[in-house]
Amino acid sequence: MSLSWMAWTWPTAVFFVCIALALAGMTIWELRRPGGGARRGVLGLDTTRGDRLFITLLGSAFIHLAWLGLAGPPVWAALGISVIYGVAVFRWV
Repeated sequence: MSLSWMAWTWPTAVFFVCIALALAGMTIWELRRPGGGARRGVLGLDTTRGDRLFITLLGSAFIHLAWLGLAGPPVWAALGISVIYGVAVFRWV
């Protein structure tokens, strides 16, 4: 199977490996500490760990797209903003 139609670069591969590691980490977290019941955060939604991970990934994608549209590469600052955003989502959402 040829994947030449995709732009597989090292940054792309690292991105997908990080997503896989986040999912594996969440699975291990759930196996070690089952439950992780829903909680109501500042948005007024009942969210679980998986919901918060999804919100973090989606928001980080928008942060990076906005950064690329407004400032262009490199995206290191967008990565820093996304990490802070992710910590905030897991803490308060």
